Amino acid sequence: MTQRDVFLKEFRGETIGSVSIQSSSDESFQNEVLRPILKLQNDLFIASFRNYITKYKSDFYSQSTEKKLAAIENSIQKDIKYRNALKGMIIGLFTAEEYSVYIRNSSSLNKRMMTMLIERLRSQIQLFESSSAK
Repeated sequence: MTQRDVFLKEFRGETIGSVSIQSSSDESFQNEVLRPILKLQNDLFIASFRNYITKYKSDFYSQSTEKKLAAIENSIQKDIKYRNALKGMIIGLFTAEEYSVYIRNSSSLNKRMMTMLIERLRSQIQLFESSSAK
């Protein structure tokens, strides 16, 4: 294992969620790799989405909470460039070994990543209110 790999694993922290023999490989990857990265990168995701709102969704702050929740999901699901930028923020913290696991099943793991990220941002919707957005 390279120095970078050791550093990344220590930096990200412990597995979040349970991993057992019955866990699928995707579920294990999610709990051992994706969840710790999403937690670590949370402040960056918040800043990124605030920037996205400013650039592309100027009416976001005037919308109802329900429409804001939908806007978060639509932004990540439909804006390919933005989704790829978010994926890069996650993949950049993979070890080389984790990356080789990821590329073998990237479609399924991408869905998991984006679903978890959408839920993470939606659960923090109060951070995207106009008074706290500054």
